[in-house]
Parts: sequence; C-alpha cells; structure tokens
Amino acid sequence: MAKAVKMADIAKRLGVSTVTVSKALSGQKGVSEELRERIKAIAEELGYRSPAASQGMGKSLTIGVVVSETYIGKYETFYWEFYQKIITEAARKSCFVLLEVLPLEAEQAEPDIKLLKENKIEGLIVLGGLRSGYLAALRNSCQVPVIYMDFYSGKVEEDSIISNNFYGCYKMTNYLFANGHKEIAYVGTPLATDSITDRYMGYLKSMMEHGAEVKKEWVIEDRNEPRRCFDRVTLPKELPTAFVCNNDQTASMVVHALKERGVSVPEQASVVGYDDYLHPGLCSVALTTYAVDMDQMAKRGITLLISKICGREYPSGIQVVEGWLVERDSVKDLNG
Repeated sequence: MAKAVKMADIAKRLGVSTVTVSKALSGQKGVSEELRERIKAIAEELGYRSPAASQGMGKSLTIGVVVSETYIGKYETFYWEFYQKIITEAARKSCFVLLEVLPLEAEQAEPDIKLLKENKIEGLIVLGGLRSGYLAALRNSCQVPVIYMDFYSGKVEEDSIISNNFYGCYKMTNYLFANGHKEIAYVGTPLATDSITDRYMGYLKSMMEHGAEVKKEWVIEDRNEPRRCFDRVTLPKELPTAFVCNNDQTASMVVHALKERGVSVPEQASVVGYDDYLHPGLCSVALTTYAVDMDQMAKRGITLLISKICGREYPSGIQVVEGWLVERDSVKDLNG
C-alpha cells in the first residue's frame, strides 16, 4: 500500500513550513496567492488527501500532548486534570490522544519528542509552556500542526488557547477592593511566565484605578526560575490586609506562611487565588479564586487543532476563554 502523503511532504518539496501549507490549503491569510497555487499544485501532483477526507471515511486522528515534568508533581495537578479534559473532548471528536512527559533536562537540548520522531501523531498540543528556545527549535523542526494550551509565547508565536489571565486577576483585585481592602499584595514572580505577567498586570490595573500604592515589598516572588514554585513564600515584615496570588498552590503557601506568623485567614488577612484547582489537604481554608474553564478550553483546543490538521478554515492567533469568580471562605469583608 502506498504511503499516505502528508502536509510535511508538501512542505519539504517546496522548502516551506507545515504551517504555511496548512494555511494555504485551508484558505487562511498569510500566504501569497502565488505560493498558495504552487502548494495546491504540488498537493494535487503528490496525491495528497486531507485528513478531513480520511475522517469522512471513518479514520480517526491521533493527537499528541507534550507537557513538562515541571507540572507533574507529587500531587494530582491542574495539568493532569486539564489532560483528562483534553482526552474527553478528543474522544467526542473520534480522536486518539497520546501523552509524552518531557524531562526537565530535555528543554535544554534540541527537540527530541518521541511522538514526533516515531511519526505517531498528526497534530501536537504543547500544554502548560516550555522554554522559549525549545519552542523556537520545535517550531522549526516540527512537521505537524501545533497549538499551545494554557499559555502563549511572546517570542515564539503559535495558535494558543488561554484563560483570561489579565482580566481574571483584575477581577479578583477589584473583588478585594469591593470588600473594603486597600492594602493589597501580589504574590507571583512577575516575569516568570507570560501568564503570570498578565495576571500581575491585571492586578496593577486595578490598583492604579483605585489610586492604591503598589509597594515594592508587596510584590512577592514565589519561584526562582520560570514554571517552578518555591516550597514556601517569604512574607514582608509589614503585612497588607489582602493577597492576590497567581495560582491556588501559591495561595495555599501564603495561607501557611501567615499561619506560621500567627495571622489567621480571613480574620486578619484575606487571600485569593487563580485556577480553582488545588489538591485536597494543601490549604486549611477554602480559597476564593478565579476558575479556569478547562472544559471550554479543551473544546476549543481540540476543534482548532483538528481544523489545522484537516486543512479547514480556523481562527488563528490567541483565543481567550473567560472564567469566573468563585467565592469561598478566604476573604473578609471590611466594609461593615
């Protein structure tokens, strides 16, 4: 049986990227008409059959998910839950999903993703972020369509599905102001990841709009390098009345650090998180937080990747998925 022609074969023949081929065959912008016609001609010459046609004949697509081991800790993590959502949505679309956990040291080398090397997948999801240098090398070498989920890169552009990091943290900070708080700290290393930066900027916007001072000591780091959390946070000597945390795990560390200082939550200090995902038992207080809509993100991500694989028209760029505020027990109303 003759080997099926893939977009990568067309790309190699013309010396262009697989992304360019995908855009040309799906009618996307960003490809000149001359190149589009050349790509279509080569596709016809090689006998290319789009995955969309194969799906019509009952063939399932196989999608790969790569995630850094940074996100796979000793506890059940947010990203394990996210991966389950991706599997569920892929199954609804009659797709198979294969997972590869990338060792930390692998990010310092050239991409060597087994799922790609062994030609097992027709599209790839990068979940949770990787080092920008690694992403750039991956983009140059990857021969299948790629999307990012729960992150984007300002240095390596790719179609991405993210939660509304900026607005989410802006909303959480506004919530604290609505509850009478004026002295509010941000916990999260601002430039560690694009997502954490966006959440910090949402916090800053709210602080500026309320005319509140942003003290240097109240911007509290929670990691010494990107994507890795400390086991604890160091609180300033002078405490604010509330803390906006870049994720729920960091919020749980803040609650623990306050408890060690003899400060009770929420009676003496309020704490809010982000994600609405925390392993049971990590926090002694039920956290008020911003919920990430993993179901909707998984749905959009799988739909987007299938469209790219099949050469269908799709919305390119960054897609932002709204979440919602979840009120629990970690904020005290100071208005009374």
